[in-house]
Amino acid sequence: MPTDVKHGGEPGLMVASQEGDFLLVDKPLGWTSFDVVAKIRNAYTRAGLRRKVGHCGTLDPMATGLLILATGRKTKQIAGLEALDKGYEGVVKLGVTTESHDSETPEYDERSIQHVTKESIERAVAQLCGTSMQQPPMHSAVWHKGKRLYELARKGEQVRERKSREITVHRFAVTAIDLPFVSFSIDVTKGTYIRVIAHDFGELLNTGGYLSGLRRVSIGEYRVSDASSVEDILAEIGRVAARGVEG
Repeated sequence: MPTDVKHGGEPGLMVASQEGDFLLVDKPLGWTSFDVVAKIRNAYTRAGLRRKVGHCGTLDPMATGLLILATGRKTKQIAGLEALDKGYEGVVKLGVTTESHDSETPEYDERSIQHVTKESIERAVAQLCGTSMQQPPMHSAVWHKGKRLYELARKGEQVRERKSREITVHRFAVTAIDLPFVSFSIDVTKGTYIRVIAHDFGELLNTGGYLSGLRRVSIGEYRVSDASSVEDILAEIGRVAARGVEG
């Protein structure tokens, strides 16, 4: 596992080392992971520091939080970071459903939540812990016959033979209940869709539900509290270019 990830909270953020760098980024709401990569890659290009840029672990546009970028030769080590467990904080809205299982698509299928209790919520959480097989949602970046599933979903197409994958929910804790909203924190293995867990949580409660907010707070030992904003990284790339040196 790479050990030289540069924490945004540390003085002297490294963005232009000869061997490349790992950068902790706090992804903004509404941006795709590729948007972040493209923005930073373009900044390098404008600064005359042309180099490869990749990311470790995709975040959906409606999620915020920790995204680790690799630049230069460090992109060869991305797989080591992608394999790490992930930690999230989020909110499920009960009583309604969405096609995407998050707030990207409209609500429908309104149901009563009058029967929901703290005890029923705790039972549903317990059922979702441990190892299971999870089918990727249609609104995901998984490939199917040369197309991303979300591209097909946006055309109204449904692929039922989506290949399930084994996932493990190490920890799933409810942090607040303010119905119809349930706040939680969760630690999971690589490739777990929290949107699907939110959807399944709503179905277990017989209310429906979707993920109304999500923030990734950790990737392995790395924390979003140590991450930099996109703007701070762009500014540092500009400063390095102005100095005309690598550092």
